[in-house]
Order: sequence, then C-alpha cells, then structure tokens
Amino acid sequence: MSTAGKVIRCKAAVAWESNKPLVIEDIEVAPPQANEVRIKIVATAVCHSDLNQLFENKHEDGFPTVLGHEAAGIIESVGSGVTEYRPGDHVIPLFISQCRECRFCKSPKTNQCDKGWANAGRHNAMAPLESRLTCKGKKVLQFLGTGTFSEYTVVNQVAVAKIDPAAPLDKVCLIGCGICTGYGAAVNTAKVEPGSTCAVFGLGAVGLAAVMGCQAAGAKRIIAVDINPEKAEKAKVFGATDFVNPKDHSKPISQVLSEMTDGGVDFSLECVGNVGVMRSALESCMKGWGVSVIVGVNIMEDISARPLMLIAGRTWKGSLFGGFKGKDGVAKMVEAYMDKKLKVDEFITHNMTLDQVNDAIELMKEGKCIRTVLNVSPK
Repeated sequence: MSTAGKVIRCKAAVAWESNKPLVIEDIEVAPPQANEVRIKIVATAVCHSDLNQLFENKHEDGFPTVLGHEAAGIIESVGSGVTEYRPGDHVIPLFISQCRECRFCKSPKTNQCDKGWANAGRHNAMAPLESRLTCKGKKVLQFLGTGTFSEYTVVNQVAVAKIDPAAPLDKVCLIGCGICTGYGAAVNTAKVEPGSTCAVFGLGAVGLAAVMGCQAAGAKRIIAVDINPEKAEKAKVFGATDFVNPKDHSKPISQVLSEMTDGGVDFSLECVGNVGVMRSALESCMKGWGVSVIVGVNIMEDISARPLMLIAGRTWKGSLFGGFKGKDGVAKMVEAYMDKKLKVDEFITHNMTLDQVNDAIELMKEGKCIRTVLNVSPK
C-alpha cells in the first residue's frame, strides 16, 4: 500500500539530551512538503561529528534530535516542485547542499551553498528550524538537516545526490561524509602534487581517506601520524609509506617530521579536530611553500600559531566536505567506487543494526572501529 502523502510511523534513535544514550523510539515522519523528498534509509554510519553533537554540545536547543548524516537510501515520495527525483531513486542525503543557483554554487572556488540547512537553522542546534520528525508530540530536530538514525527522513531536494542504483547502499553510505571529507581535503583543498611528501594527522576514517587521497594525487611519501599503534597497518592499506607515533618521541612531532623530511613536509592534513594538533600540523610544513589543511572539526576552541609560521611562506587552509560540491561530487565518488578506483569497503570494521546504535557509538568513542555501518531498513 502506498505511503505517499501519509504520515509514516517508524523507528528512530532519538537523542533527548546531551551526554545520554540514544533511545529507540516510535516517531512520526510527515510527508515531504514543497521541494522536499522523503527517504527510506537503508544504511547509515556513525561519524565522529555525531559524537561531538551528543557529548560536546551542551546547548538545550540542540535537543531532542535524530543524529546521523552519513547514509544512503531510496526515495519513498516527493513533495510538490520536485522534478529531479522520483520514488525509487537511490540517493545519498547531503549535509552540504548544492542548489546550483546561488553565488556559491556558481563559483568553482567553493562547495558551500546559500540554501543549506545552516542558513535556516540555529548555530547551537546544528540543525534547521524546520523538521518533519515528531516523537511523543514533540518536534525532533534533524542533525545537519538530515537525521539519518531513522528508518525514514525528509530532506530538501538541494541536499540529495542521486547515485547509481547498482551501488551497494550499505557501503557507499560512507561517501556521504567521511570518505569525501578526507579524500577531497587532499585532492581538492591541499591540491597534493605528484612526487610530494605529505603528513596526515589522525587515522580515523577521515584521516585514512586523506591518506588515500594523497596516494591518488601521486605523493611519493605519505607519513601517517597517530597515537594508536594499531592504526599503522591500516594506514598502509590506504597508501601510507611511514607511520609515526608521537608518543614514541621525546621531541615535538613537528621536529620529528622536519628531521625525517629535510625541513618539513610539502602538505599536512589535520584530521583530528584538536587545536594543538592543528598547530603541530602547520609547524610540520616546509617553510616557503608548505600547505597545511584543517579537516577535523572543533567548534569549542580557538586556534593559535606564531605569525612567523605563515610569514615564512606556509599556507593554512580549512576544508569542508573535502571541497566537493554535494550532488556532483558524491555521484562522481560513487562512480569511482563502482569503477574500482576508490576504496570504500576497507573502511568498514563493524556492521550492526539501528537498535545497536549505542554500542556503535561506544566503539567509536573508544577508538575500536574505523566505521560502523548500521543496517536500518532492508532494501
């Protein structure tokens, strides 16, 4: 029986307040309104940004919320004015929209968009004001405009990428955040050059994707940096040539890397979200031309550096979603995966169900996984 135009009652993992376990609840998902689509979520992964919102956002206006933003699914129904999508399309929801009409979308210099959720929401909530989700009579926010820890969600059509229907949704969901964020930071933002030397700080999914991006760009030496020695072998799978654990050295890691590379690396990428590591990554770059990219998210602290680091010719940059324009970039990355030009399966260390979401969160919190995929709904 068709569910188009009707409220759908389904399961979702709701975060009622900060620093508390998610609760599997029965929620109501309203039909899509004008320019919106309702998506049946097939698979969603747990990303560190979800943990940041749950454990570090102390603002009450950020809750209750449905977390999750790294997902893939199938369009169930569309609202009025939607012509680009139809029920049955396989899609990846986007936290970086692409309307293709605003000044940002028309510029090749950025992947930001005027019509994204951030321009229609509250900064502290990390979600748009509008939500089609309700639970126990209360509006439930959709984290980053997506809210994919749910069997169904509703997003604006500017925040959806149509993908190859043959692509396995329980794999390519990772392209919706972590893989694009790291890979693109190397390829699009840093613009890593053939024959160069790179350092990647932090070997979670984003860092490993950055390593993969450095290799794809032709770097001859890729130094993976992490305080967890168990990450060394995994980094080599994605192209790392060296592994350095800062805890193994009595001197600053920037000095260690400088000595390893005759003055510093050409490119460094910080994929932790730690302001101290951001500074170390900058200081690890070669003076004169080194480029350091901040990829890890930190919304609570300020960064600092000695001006001479930049005056000497280093460049400090930031990267959001790896510089990929949402719809175009995600579709192309899925194509690359289908053509066996992009690793995706290798990031997945655990598969669970939506009911096990708190276990998945604990795995990430303790650094015992790269990516856990939650199988939400059968295809």
